[in-house]
Amino acid sequence: MTWFLSIVIFSLSATLCSSVILDNIADLNELNLKWDFIVVGGEDLFPSGDAVADFATEQGGTAGNVVANRLSENPAHNILVLEAGGSNADVLDIIVPFFCPQATPNTAQDWNYTTTPQVGLNNRSIAYNRGFVLGGSSSVNYMVYTRGSKEDFNRWADITGDDGWSWDSLVPYMRKSERVVPPADHHNTTGQFNPAVHGFDGINAVSLAGFPSPIDSRVIETTTQLEGYPFNLDMNSGFPIGIGWAQATVKDGARSSSATSYLAPEFIARPNLYVLLHARVTRVLETTVGAVRTVEFVQDIHGQKFTLTAEKEVILSAGSVGTPNILMHSGIGNSSTLANLGITPVHNLPSVGQNLSDHSLVFLSFLVNSDNTFETAKRNATLAAEQLAEWNTSRTGPLVDIPLSQIGWLRVPDNSSIFEEFPDPAAGPNTPHFELMISNGMVPPPPLTGNFMRTHPSPKAARLHFDSNDPIADPLINPNLVGTEVDLFIMREAVKSAIRFTTAPAWKDYVISPFGLNDTTDAGIDAFIRENAQTIYHPVGTASMSPKGASWGVVDPDLTVKGLSGLRIADLSIVPLIPASHTQFSAYIIGERVSDLIKESWN
Repeated sequence: MTWFLSIVIFSLSATLCSSVILDNIADLNELNLKWDFIVVGGEDLFPSGDAVADFATEQGGTAGNVVANRLSENPAHNILVLEAGGSNADVLDIIVPFFCPQATPNTAQDWNYTTTPQVGLNNRSIAYNRGFVLGGSSSVNYMVYTRGSKEDFNRWADITGDDGWSWDSLVPYMRKSERVVPPADHHNTTGQFNPAVHGFDGINAVSLAGFPSPIDSRVIETTTQLEGYPFNLDMNSGFPIGIGWAQATVKDGARSSSATSYLAPEFIARPNLYVLLHARVTRVLETTVGAVRTVEFVQDIHGQKFTLTAEKEVILSAGSVGTPNILMHSGIGNSSTLANLGITPVHNLPSVGQNLSDHSLVFLSFLVNSDNTFETAKRNATLAAEQLAEWNTSRTGPLVDIPLSQIGWLRVPDNSSIFEEFPDPAAGPNTPHFELMISNGMVPPPPLTGNFMRTHPSPKAARLHFDSNDPIADPLINPNLVGTEVDLFIMREAVKSAIRFTTAPAWKDYVISPFGLNDTTDAGIDAFIRENAQTIYHPVGTASMSPKGASWGVVDPDLTVKGLSGLRIADLSIVPLIPASHTQFSAYIIGERVSDLIKESWN
């Protein structure tokens, strides 16, 4: 029987139970508390499967839950988190690592949005999966844990003029956030990662795969057989280029999200930390002139509007769409644009909603000579039930892992003529242009026969905007996927690299042929990309950092909104340029650093 090898390539361009997780504003009001800090984790959108052009956000949220945890370490401060979605508890598809492809789209935990038609993708509108649940996208993502390169973060420091955003300055936060735990099968991980570059006493769990994949040895053998695919002991060392073992936010065979880690029972039990679910923030409001410490929110789409005020600060953590959308509907943005929409301008910041960047993705499949792949269980209900029973009983078996075991970070040739015409999007020579994610099967669900391999190219600046003054209306999102010649070039090189990877002797008599890509000329690959590429859901940049005093950007390096007091932003919208990584790591680190910056401001 024939099946498929799956590789993903992308190029860069649990249970909570506590009386202080509340569902209703009436229950919160009964507490009669004053709030020192309000963390806005929800956004101003409502789940809508038939919206013309929607986009979602980090939600309540990866970085926001970090901030709530760290600020509540001081028992003198009361912290409130406003989360637009519901609880993450007892939802199997967001707890079982291997079920992550089932967490989105078209579920109660997803906003179920789409983009505007993408010119670079034959005018297709792309589904845009985001977490509508406590923990935000960290509760529904694929849990891949990659930091990026040292050069990525040093570039942030150069752009902002703040060395606190450099790699070396952020290393203590990496260790403070991270708790490396044994894989589910407790196998010997020597030679699969470098303990010296990791933290073991932090909060968010990170582990290696806990169930062996039949293609593990073939992938690692390729690094010794084929030039251009060197083995990398640990891609999270700051030097990611090469092929290495994947790390994921998984603990004891289950997802580790910001909800299960930073809002774990021992933290949510703090008497000064509260979470209000189903609280969808529509605006932030001036408390006094130039000071924004009040939030407006609703608990259902047609419901009453409520306001709450923070004694010290409001921290927006609604993500790269939710945060700028809240700002603009609050009158904070380009004053001319807002006035034309009937929104009263409050504070002129033209950069709000600009500089949106994302990573694109394409799935490339290879027919393989094996039946020991993911598809076997996908097509055999009895086997699938046995695997779930094993997971339920012992947290072992194939369901303890995300659907990949190895990752490659690679570059196009440095002498490529494309960089004579366009700037190199990489942060430096040690930063990759694209990623190969290697899977033993097809994800998402397979056809009657088959299994996949995937590719993904460079980020591109685009924008967020809207055409209504209704704060409940959906913004219009154009991530401009594969929207320029350099994007297409890098994606094409990524596809070629994936094909070349399977020509190593390790794959002899295993890989039969590419699946779905019959024309491997440049023109054929380009056509395949435009018809099949999508996004890997890494939006950043719409409330970007810039140097203190700069006339551009949205926040200063301490993440305070320029020209205002009482309002800070802590999410991926502040990222000036997208890193060569899966972005959940950056969200955690942003949350950790801004927590210290806030503490310094308030002793």
